Amino acid sequence: MDELFTPISTTYLKAAKDRDGEPLFTESKPSGHAQTPAQPVQITTPDAALDGLKAQPDYDQLILILKYLCRSPGATGSFSLHTPSPTSAAIIHTLVTEIAPNYWTLFQEHSNEDDAGARDLELFVDCLRSVAGINALVANVKALLQEIKLSARDSKRPDSKLHISIFIELLATVLHGNGAIRRVWAASTTGLPTEALRTAQSQSLLSILTSGKLLSVAAEAAAVIGRDGVKQDRRWLADGPDFSRWLGRNIVACVRSQHQEPPVLFGSSLFHRGLSLGYADSLIETLINDLLLHRDGDPELFGSVCLSSPSQTRKVLANLLQHLSARFLDNLAPQEEGSGPTIAAVAGLIHSVTKGHDSRVQELVRWCTSASGAGLGHATALRRSVIAVLAQDRDIITDVLEKSLAQFGDELYLRHAAILQQDVHAEILLLSAGYVSRASPVKLAMLLRSSAYLGSISNRIAATQVRARFLGMVVGEVLSSLVDSKGQKLDFKMEELDTEDAARLKALAQVKDVVGSSEVLLGPELPVVHKVQTTSQRSKPPKKKPKPALEPITAVKPRAIIEIVDDSDEEEDDDLVPYAKGSDPEDSDDDATLVQRNKLRPPVYVRDLINYFRDSENYDKQKLALQTAPSLLRRKANYGTEVSAHADELANLMVAVQDKFEMEDFDDLKLQSLVALVASQPKTMGPWFARTFFQGDYSLSQRTTILVTLGLAARELAGYDEFKHQVDAFASKRLPEKIERLYLSDQAHSNTVLGSDLKALPPTALDNVTRSLTSTFLEPLAAEAADSSLGPDALKLQTFTKRYKSSAAKKPRVRAIPNTTAALLAGSFFSPLTAHFQVALRSAKPVVLNQVLLGVYLQTLGVIIHAAGPSTLSLPQLTSELWDLLLSVRQHVLGALSSLKGWLVAMSSLIAVNEGDMRGLCQSQGRQVVETREWVSGVFERTRGDDGGEENDVKMLAAGVLIRLGEAMEKYQALLMGDMIGF
Repeated sequence: MDELFTPISTTYLKAAKDRDGEPLFTESKPSGHAQTPAQPVQITTPDAALDGLKAQPDYDQLILILKYLCRSPGATGSFSLHTPSPTSAAIIHTLVTEIAPNYWTLFQEHSNEDDAGARDLELFVDCLRSVAGINALVANVKALLQEIKLSARDSKRPDSKLHISIFIELLATVLHGNGAIRRVWAASTTGLPTEALRTAQSQSLLSILTSGKLLSVAAEAAAVIGRDGVKQDRRWLADGPDFSRWLGRNIVACVRSQHQEPPVLFGSSLFHRGLSLGYADSLIETLINDLLLHRDGDPELFGSVCLSSPSQTRKVLANLLQHLSARFLDNLAPQEEGSGPTIAAVAGLIHSVTKGHDSRVQELVRWCTSASGAGLGHATALRRSVIAVLAQDRDIITDVLEKSLAQFGDELYLRHAAILQQDVHAEILLLSAGYVSRASPVKLAMLLRSSAYLGSISNRIAATQVRARFLGMVVGEVLSSLVDSKGQKLDFKMEELDTEDAARLKALAQVKDVVGSSEVLLGPELPVVHKVQTTSQRSKPPKKKPKPALEPITAVKPRAIIEIVDDSDEEEDDDLVPYAKGSDPEDSDDDATLVQRNKLRPPVYVRDLINYFRDSENYDKQKLALQTAPSLLRRKANYGTEVSAHADELANLMVAVQDKFEMEDFDDLKLQSLVALVASQPKTMGPWFARTFFQGDYSLSQRTTILVTLGLAARELAGYDEFKHQVDAFASKRLPEKIERLYLSDQAHSNTVLGSDLKALPPTALDNVTRSLTSTFLEPLAAEAADSSLGPDALKLQTFTKRYKSSAAKKPRVRAIPNTTAALLAGSFFSPLTAHFQVALRSAKPVVLNQVLLGVYLQTLGVIIHAAGPSTLSLPQLTSELWDLLLSVRQHVLGALSSLKGWLVAMSSLIAVNEGDMRGLCQSQGRQVVETREWVSGVFERTRGDDGGEENDVKMLAAGVLIRLGEAMEKYQALLMGDMIGF
């Protein structure tokens, strides 16, 4: 075995006798010279600075290196850290990868202690305030995110998320403030020898800010490290709207600092490329507020920055008009005395932006006369302001009148345009006619004798839609009154022309607005742009006040104790029942420190409810607001103007509220609150929700909630009893408590949980409604099919059809009172949804064409038209508008069962409400009937429906529509013969 072991080394120890004289302990003597701490090495070259950073410097050495790097180029020779070079790139890479993870926390701690620490932090941030620094930070965050994605769960670096949070906070600090982009741009371009290098640096900065790379990386990092991993004042970097507003404020600071050409051109490029981030409304609104609506605003500068690109001028002007209307004009009453100065001021602001630029004026003309323009959904005051600006030139306002009149009588426009769109174009026509009659009466008289005018009025009077004929008669009478003498004026002598709506339209021709000064619209001056606020510049915590000296405790004189002896029988206490332990749910927690003693009280005013919704970080307030909102809004719907005055603000808060705390029944409570708001203020909230669905910056789930809210609110206003709510009366309308007990049962006074008196809405409330509508539509067809398959009726005791009719609930009789609910649903719910839909189809990427949203949208239209019922006077108009809309979206619903089902639900509701007048339907919509049956038959043949589920529902609905339309065509085939020949 000895040959298997090979010695590696041999050690010999002293023998014990040799170690006997050595002491066990030896005295340690200090050396002659004490070690002195290493002095910081002076840095004189960039290579020395790079070597010092790589050598793991201490704090003092690092500060010395940073001071060298932040010197001006003259003090460091020709080297500049912000000038692109291999050395500067290596230094920035080292600062980001080596120094930042080790020293960032220390910099923050020192910055909170004294001013010297704040200056040290500012030195480090200044070194990275360049294009190369931002790129390095973004690249490192992206690399760490990629590493987390690719690595296994058990092999992830534990410090990855910590480094990501450090880099995100450092990046937010570098970019924080309204002048951050201007400083980065100036630092990156100053000192470059050629224009080509400066242009390249500018393009690099534009690319990283507006390509979406910075925003997407920050958002992904925030999602990985969690909401708590990013500080509250740093979350703007990962939020799209907040990032766009920050970008807008920086553009304003960049162009306002110097009115020279390079900063303005850079700001203009930054603005136009920033529109592609997807948050154009937030960006444009920020520049409007900071460059136009301030005392120190500059319309010329706004035009140079925002209107320099012809391709974006149309979008910017449309957003400008929309913002001015929402902020100043939409809340003005039509006949309000103070509305004149406001309209004149808005006109003056628009004129200051467009004067001297023919292309911008032509965009205003196009806005007035385009098929989707004229400010649909906004007040008449906006159209008055725009027409007042265009009326400054007689030729331009005449051109507006001619184009409006030609469009007003176009047969295709008359047949397919939404009725609300025709309303706003009629207002433009009447306003422009009034200005032309005063500026050039001969021109207006010649126009009224032309064939275009006569054809327009003839087409309007011959229209099948009631509202279209009404607008034609109003325009005819108004234009005739402006030109013809009193005896020759056109007068149709119709009752509907004496209504308040007709009087409002006729008065538009007499309106004469002026272009005034925009001073009344301007806000305070912009604050001075301060230096970037870093962590070091945070306000120091206030010093604690010294506690007051405690007063000496005086001796308390003893008092006589009087004992009260009760001689009553102690057996009387035997009937008393002690309280059970844990009876109070607030005291059920074992830890007494966790018991909440300061209970919140339910809000009793709408302004308190708004404050509760605003506090999105407070769980108790959010829950209490959602529970209280439905009953509070219904109770105060007709009690003063408290709800109507705060309806817009409340709607914005409730639509945007999110389930941060994972509440139970959050979706149901939110839906109940929204339905209560719309049902309490239908005339204003119906159009608001319809406009918000198409124009607001909301997610798919929030847009779906808006549609469901409109559908359920329409059902509630129509009187359907799916959603019963118990509303307590005001205290002033209640009996005194002692007397109330005599009349009300004890059950009414039982303790109930707040909000438990509301009937909970099911998760798919709109789906349940549509299911009931389709079952009502299909059950008679199923009964008839069963009868036909079981032989002749003479051999049956009772047919399925008769059995169904006897078991079905009796239909309510037609009311003798006017059906105001149907008119309300048609004007405030149905028409805004269809009008904005046609406008959305002309946009680049209409969000409504999402397959899920499109299906819910069509279902909502079907629910609304069914809620309006067959007794509405505007049913022919609603039928024509909805049928044209359904035929126009056929190519978008094919291939998607959800949207196809919504299409068939809307069509079945349309047929159901017209069931009593199928002859009139075939007479007015003959071509649509034939075309629809042909298309639905193809859908029925292509759909299998054997496996059940949604595909089976689609096939059943298609069969029902086919049978109903087939019966109508067979019964009224002689009436349809003309349309069928041309089909």
